[in-house]
Amino acid sequence: MAAKMYRECSQLEKAISILVDYVKTYSSEADIGTLTLLIDFLMENNSHVLALHQIEYAAKSVCQSDEELPLHLKAKAVICHAYLGNIEFVENFLMDVESVGTENCADMITEIGDSLRELQYFDAALKFYLKLEHTAGEDNGNLHLKIAQCYEGKEDEAIGVLSPPKDLEQISNLDSQAKSWWLNGKIRLQLGKIYHAKDMLKDFVDAIFSCIKETLTIEILTQKVKSKKKLTKSVLVERAKALDEEQTTNVFQGFKPIATASDLVKASRAKKSLQKKAVIREEKKVAALAAGMDWQSDNSEDETPLCRALASLRQYSDALGVIVLTLRLTNSTISDKQKKELQVLGAQIAYNTTDPKYGYGFARNIVRQHPHSMAAWNCYYKVVSRFGSRFKKHPKFLHHMRTQKDCVPPMIMLGHQFTILSQHQSAAREYLEAYKLQPENPLTNLCVGTALINLALGHRLRNKHQCIAQGLAFLYNYLRICNDSQDAMYNIARAYHHVSLVTLAVSYYEKVLTTQEKDHPIPRLPHEENFSTFDNYHPGFCSLHREAGYNLHLIYKKSGAVDLARQILKQYCNP
Repeated sequence: MAAKMYRECSQLEKAISILVDYVKTYSSEADIGTLTLLIDFLMENNSHVLALHQIEYAAKSVCQSDEELPLHLKAKAVICHAYLGNIEFVENFLMDVESVGTENCADMITEIGDSLRELQYFDAALKFYLKLEHTAGEDNGNLHLKIAQCYEGKEDEAIGVLSPPKDLEQISNLDSQAKSWWLNGKIRLQLGKIYHAKDMLKDFVDAIFSCIKETLTIEILTQKVKSKKKLTKSVLVERAKALDEEQTTNVFQGFKPIATASDLVKASRAKKSLQKKAVIREEKKVAALAAGMDWQSDNSEDETPLCRALASLRQYSDALGVIVLTLRLTNSTISDKQKKELQVLGAQIAYNTTDPKYGYGFARNIVRQHPHSMAAWNCYYKVVSRFGSRFKKHPKFLHHMRTQKDCVPPMIMLGHQFTILSQHQSAAREYLEAYKLQPENPLTNLCVGTALINLALGHRLRNKHQCIAQGLAFLYNYLRICNDSQDAMYNIARAYHHVSLVTLAVSYYEKVLTTQEKDHPIPRLPHEENFSTFDNYHPGFCSLHREAGYNLHLIYKKSGAVDLARQILKQYCNP
């Protein structure tokens, strides 16, 4: 008992010393139980040579001459020899197992197999684990996991071990406790790791997605239950008063407590701290599982393999669902950095999904964090554009972001909103605010110019000619900034055409037709290489010859030059 208590107090050397002295002093009274305890302590202390000496002593002194060494001591001898590099003793023990039956020594077989696996004698460990396949019962899942770990470097064999039986008859023949071992969370996580390492994304997702989603859902429900159980301060005060009143009848009232008040406070704080750490540890495990990785790993470069795998498979709704569930966990579960990474990933996925149900919140958060980033606003606007013109949250959010006086994108977007509603005066006001901040931005000049021209065509404006002239001034400034580019000349021609100055429109359409524009790559956001595919465009897809030719043919046709209109249409608009 003294040795056991020393061991519990982490004084293993003292525990061994007591037992060694006992065996030497009272050798006649030392039985198998005492020696087994000493051998266990020596093995725990990595003193395998001394443990073997004690096993030999037991064989000579304790056991009768006609008795064999007990099987459990033989098992410990095999483990000690394995730690000393003598693996040949394994085969002898397997023969003993055959004689007594696997079911009678399953714990010993498991212990030897675990030791061999830990020492990376995988082939030897497999021999022991395979003996247990039909006797593991409800622990069948852990057994298959251990077998798979022994197939290190043999991924296909490990997958075969961890996958459910393909033969339905084989499943029906399994023990009721072992029928669903392949649904074990550890099994599915290990299988997912192998699939992910082999870049088998579909199988990776199939292995762990449902398990992780279920885990997150349960954790969130648990958090809700915990939050509902919290008592208000007033209730706690009332209960404390009631407790004080009840203390008057306590026979021990007035006696000094065993611990001081400060010690009790410290102990209470320590208890709460330990409980909090335990909760945080468990929640971190769940959050890491949501990312589809081993929760103990701190060295993973990619912390969101499951979500990225789902996105690569175009299962955008599932990926966004996992991110939403993960972000709903308590603040202590994931760090602010991880939360931002998940929000960015959510916005990237939302950018590509056709269902903007979840995506708007992610895109909005990214814009809030990076209000001056054009990439962030492009992502946001692409998501919002899928809702149509009746999405009420969008104008409210733009008005909120307009409170930042130096932020141009919401000004431009509000101007676009007013243009859609044909409120050109309000649109021009927003565009001019953007122009004040970025006078050399071609987009702001283009937007101001078109807004003023549209405003001039209204019925209520008196100084229409002045408004048109101002609009054209901004458009020519836009043409200067763009170095007389083809698209700038086309927009000038379109403006003249819009206000029926067709002679000037024809001259600029003809300039467009004589200008050759090189093809340019389609602008992409930084993440789109991984999430989107673009169709192959035909040569000349950046040229505006087709559009300019079509508009020019309309002018010729309206003026009566039908043959010329037909010639232009045939030359520039044929497929």
